Amino acid sequence: MKDIKSGARNNGQTVVMKAVMPLVNDEEMAAIAQWLVSPVEKQPVVSENGNGDVQTCDADNLVKPEDWKMAPETRLALELEPDLENGLDVYEVCAACHLDEGWGREDGTFPQLAGQHRTVLIKQWADIRALNRDNPTMYPFALPRAIGGPQSLSDVTGYIAEKLFMNPNNGKGPGDDLEHGEQLYKENCVKCHCEQGQGSAKNFYPRIQGQHYKYMLRQFEWIRDGKRRNANPDMVKQIQGFTDRDMKAVIDHASRIKPPKELVAPPGWKPDLAD
Repeated sequence: MKDIKSGARNNGQTVVMKAVMPLVNDEEMAAIAQWLVSPVEKQPVVSENGNGDVQTCDADNLVKPEDWKMAPETRLALELEPDLENGLDVYEVCAACHLDEGWGREDGTFPQLAGQHRTVLIKQWADIRALNRDNPTMYPFALPRAIGGPQSLSDVTGYIAEKLFMNPNNGKGPGDDLEHGEQLYKENCVKCHCEQGQGSAKNFYPRIQGQHYKYMLRQFEWIRDGKRRNANPDMVKQIQGFTDRDMKAVIDHASRIKPPKELVAPPGWKPDLAD
């Protein structure tokens, strides 16, 4: 910055910078430089969520991933207006495994659907139906004869997103390596899943806050080992070097990130299945 301001550097796009640098004094240059080289967690607040918690990613402005193995039905279902009444009827098929509340199971066999971004639900379901994701248990339920076409997919995901609240006590890890897990999360996961694990509905990054530890652990391992074919290729590259210890620690940390209060079910809550 000093060289551009003094004229010692006069190449490339410095002509653009020259118009700005006279407005910046030496102290301000030092502050800018210090901020740029600081670790993310040391930088000033970028934005805050509704709880006032600091997040170091801007979810609305994340780079939207390429349509990695995105099923054609995904786009159509996203464009359709959901019919929540029909969505409730369709969800009866889902409730057998994911429970009436949409909470899934702590043993990791079935994920919590409640609270998940509707865009993510649509994409994953359509990917399973298109065989872009290995999930034999779901195959029979993802077939058109089980729930219908894109409109039914729109309906049931609309119902889940609008009518189901999250489990206040999701399954968590052993809690014996949390410092290591938190550091790995900051270094590798914040970019897409954000500081509070809320992900991005707009960009198909799932909400991982409040999700069951054992379910996330299994998915993480499959992504790392190349067994989940619809995984974001950027994530595959990001975690290739993770050891089993790394994997368990970072997922344990993620499982303990609390969702916003407005998404969590109050004590004794049950869905109104007649609604």
